[in-house]
Amino acid sequence: MTANEFYGPELAQMRLAERQVLEAVEELQRVWKAQGRQSPVLYTSSRIKSPESMCRKLAQRGQPQTRQAALTRVRDAVGVRVICGFQDDVYQVARWLEEQAAFSVLETKDYISYPKENGYRSYHLILGLRAGPGRGMTVEVQLRTIAIDFWASLEHQLKYKRQVPHARLVREELRRCADEIASVDLSMETIRELLAGSF
Repeated sequence: MTANEFYGPELAQMRLAERQVLEAVEELQRVWKAQGRQSPVLYTSSRIKSPESMCRKLAQRGQPQTRQAALTRVRDAVGVRVICGFQDDVYQVARWLEEQAAFSVLETKDYISYPKENGYRSYHLILGLRAGPGRGMTVEVQLRTIAIDFWASLEHQLKYKRQVPHARLVREELRRCADEIASVDLSMETIRELLAGSF
């Protein structure tokens, strides 16, 4: 089933919502550049959740696998990922998005301060678009550092492998790596602060 078949006429509005959030991030980059500051954003990506992925999620939650349920009972049909160089940048971009008049913050999850059990660290925002071209849609924004993005990409691949030999050991190693990466993130933040103070 294609996204068009599953989401129907709502798909166009979903794409507008996706674009609107990406444009808000691009605006932050323009503002910082005009102020002579280095952008906190390294790159972004986005997606409309595939019908297959959405139906799996709905089934796991005991919800009907319908367009209506996808748009009203799940809030990540539209997703935007923002990758930053440093943890402090993640929080600055999050604040920028939270302060945009067109967005209302429906939910935040700070997995950087409070990591998941598997070591995952990211800052999640669920934004309700109350004005603009994507009005009425919700968008999940995931903000994280490039180091954690590297870890999360590998963890995601492993999670979807059906048979993982030594699964417990793999989970433990992933957790250890996540902790080490978090430590590196903090060290890089310290180095940046030291460099900023030396000029």
